[in-house]
Amino acid sequence: MNQKPVIIALCGKGGVGKTSMSALITKMFAADPARRVLAIDADPAVGLSYPLGITVTKTVDQIRKDLIDKLGKDEPVHKEDLLRQLDYDMFSALTEKDNLAFLAIGRPEGDGCYCQVNQLLRELIRDIAGQFDVVVIDGEAGLEQINRRVMDMVSHLLIVTDGSLKGRNVAETIFRVGKEACAYEKSGVLFNRVKHDAEESQILEKNALPLVHVMRENETLRDFDREGRSFFDLPPAAELDGLETALRSFIVR
Repeated sequence: MNQKPVIIALCGKGGVGKTSMSALITKMFAADPARRVLAIDADPAVGLSYPLGITVTKTVDQIRKDLIDKLGKDEPVHKEDLLRQLDYDMFSALTEKDNLAFLAIGRPEGDGCYCQVNQLLRELIRDIAGQFDVVVIDGEAGLEQINRRVMDMVSHLLIVTDGSLKGRNVAETIFRVGKEACAYEKSGVLFNRVKHDAEESQILEKNALPLVHVMRENETLRDFDREGRSFFDLPPAAELDGLETALRSFIVR
């Protein structure tokens, strides 16, 4: 590739449809067979795998625990062998389907004396991400993902919220904290599940953040989400076309 990958991280309050938006964005970019796309599920619930029709067999957190267990034994460990095994384990954790790859982080690491282990995994994730054209990160709900091991790679921060006061407040806080924690190129807010023109007008009147898009409620999308069906089977819809147009404008470099 001639330039660094576009790395889009989605953050927001729980329950606003962040994972659905992550899946739609992944689907949009993966539609171009010439583009290599990596979806990273950084939410401990590993919910992104369902709308992408992917089965998770291993997470980064499981690799981390295996490494810590190995280091905790009295058996000698050679650095070269350890790095070779880690590299193999990370790539075996990738699930690939055509030009789309998927990596699940799993539960976030806890505090402790394993900073070197976490730093090593961060570097491995960065190395893997660098081999793709587009990376979509489904972050944890709220602020937890800011400052974690996958967020310092971000080029575009997309904050997802609904029209509620709590959701908007969380979005504004993420925007403020994100400016301090992440060296991204661009950030903005996506309002999701907006039901009608009057609600949209009220939301936009109170919004102070850079606006990426207003996504209307879509019953078909809700049905697919509820039933755990792959978003790759979604029928065409005006809402999806509008989202794609807005996102292409958002990521222009």
